[in-house]
Amino acid sequence: MPRRRDPAAERVVHRTARVAVRVTPGQRRRCFGLLRSAGDVWACVVEVNAWRRRRWDTPLAGYQQLCRELAASGPGTFAELNSVGARSVLRRFSDAWFAAAKRRKDGDLSARFPRRRRGLVPVRWYHGTFTLDGRRLRIPTARGTAPLWVRLAREVPYPAEQIRSITLLCEGGRLFLDVTAEVPVTVYPAGEQPDPGRVAGVDLGITHPYAVAGPDGEGLLVSGRAIRAEHRMHLTDTKARRRAVSRRAPKPGQKGSRRWRQYRRRARLVEGRHRRRVRQAQHEAARGVVSWAVRQRVGVLHVGDPRGVLDLSAGRRHNLRLRQWQIGRLLQVLTDKATLAGITVRLVDERGTSSTCPACARRVPKPRGRTLSCPHCAFSGHRDLVAAASIATRTPGGGPTTPTAVVLPQVVTHVELAGTSLVPDGPDVTRGAQHGWREDQLARGGPPHHPVGSRSPTRRGSNTHRIPGER
Repeated sequence: MPRRRDPAAERVVHRTARVAVRVTPGQRRRCFGLLRSAGDVWACVVEVNAWRRRRWDTPLAGYQQLCRELAASGPGTFAELNSVGARSVLRRFSDAWFAAAKRRKDGDLSARFPRRRRGLVPVRWYHGTFTLDGRRLRIPTARGTAPLWVRLAREVPYPAEQIRSITLLCEGGRLFLDVTAEVPVTVYPAGEQPDPGRVAGVDLGITHPYAVAGPDGEGLLVSGRAIRAEHRMHLTDTKARRRAVSRRAPKPGQKGSRRWRQYRRRARLVEGRHRRRVRQAQHEAARGVVSWAVRQRVGVLHVGDPRGVLDLSAGRRHNLRLRQWQIGRLLQVLTDKATLAGITVRLVDERGTSSTCPACARRVPKPRGRTLSCPHCAFSGHRDLVAAASIATRTPGGGPTTPTAVVLPQVVTHVELAGTSLVPDGPDVTRGAQHGWREDQLARGGPPHHPVGSRSPTRRGSNTHRIPGER
């Protein structure tokens, strides 16, 4: 009789880690040649569909149809790119096409089909086609070409038997490798696993990316001031760079000089570094929330979904803040890490949670600071934690269930993100950005040598204290 397997023990999630690639000039030339060949595959599909559209024929969008067209082109058509890498580009094109078709079918007429060419397109290879030996990786190439071995900047954080695919891509002029692996969900000892009956509410914000209210009067506040300072520094630095080179910018249709191309390359490197800093800080914030939930044995996270505010026009400055907020990425990162820890994430409606008093359930005017004060019942508390506590009582697809069961946190843990708190100094930062940063630090009361986003060294790390005035 076959032995039954435990379904819970086989639960796995797919995780992706990005690793930098260290290459010689020759290896770099070959890697970029693979990305350009992938761009040729993409451009070929776009051009074929353009011909068919002019003849009023049905477009080629299915993956199998595109693979048949690729097979008809014959080997060696796309330089060193092998058939596995070319088919990954066809899969990417097919997914983009059907995603746009689904959005247009649902009424979103702003969705566009993939009809623009790309110079560099990421290439993916699957398990069994590549060889990983420690930090050395053999990238598959076309038959008859020399083997391409590259070295990784660090060890891959997954065992070799769990790796399912690798993706070669370019970001900010640098080569990276996305390593995707099947990671089993965390298994806890008896009595220490997350309890599905313990629910915590999570409120998303800009000043505090995550504000969490737990079931036992425990709370967590993750500060996002370092991320906000990184955005402001990058914006100031970008403006100063553009003002400095505005006179040397080529006119439309003109080819830029070598000096201009060097400036553009430097700008791409700075932009990529900025994105990596923000992405790292978002992962640190989500990791802090999930670690706190595991310690509290929280089994379900009710997360307020604020994506409806993205459709509202609130002026040039506030629209910029919303665009830099990256709500979707915060939700994705939190869901990914919570699933790996065995915690369920549910999206609920957060409308009115930051402007409703949890004690008397009456409307409260928007506070000017971080403290919500009710003029009807004299209640006061941190407005993000009040919203998180109200979100915990809501159910997916409905409103509040038991308004009187709102439990406000009494002991709150503050976490400062240190990943993006970097002093803007060095050859990559203009004097205007350094001067603006120092003025901002002095205006907030901190000396210029303190990290961005902290008033004093004592605020670094995490500390726990009781909020005065909260019930």
